[in-house]
Amino acid sequence: MADKTGPTAYTYDVTLRNGPFREPDAPALSYDFFVNRKGWLIPRAMRVWVDIKSELELFQHQILGVSGGSPGQQLKLTQFLTRKIAEQKAQLVLEEGRMEKSSEVLVKGFAETDVHLVPRLEAWMREVKDQVREEIRTQIGL
Repeated sequence: MADKTGPTAYTYDVTLRNGPFREPDAPALSYDFFVNRKGWLIPRAMRVWVDIKSELELFQHQILGVSGGSPGQQLKLTQFLTRKIAEQKAQLVLEEGRMEKSSEVLVKGFAETDVHLVPRLEAWMREVKDQVREEIRTQIGL
């Protein structure tokens, strides 16, 4: 995943490092990313939470309309969709230039901390729904 931001047009290299993790005391899964760009000596860290109630359920049930399957298929589906959401949330945060201001960034559920980004995340979900449905069909069998 690469990103071009505002007037400075930085290009970021974003690599998934770990995840998903279940966040304690929160209905969320999280992923860790390393973010790097030319000129930085070391990559910076970004932990992205995916809120299960407001982000995963919106994408899975309301936009994609995907349900059913075996417990294994449901686990794969949750991991697949939360990773997609986390990658897009990372992209949106990079577009805001937050990695320029800090060496570590925590991105919680957009409905909680970044409510101004919810419309952009939902627009992305609607834009990629046909592509994601096809990936679910071929990779997970639903």
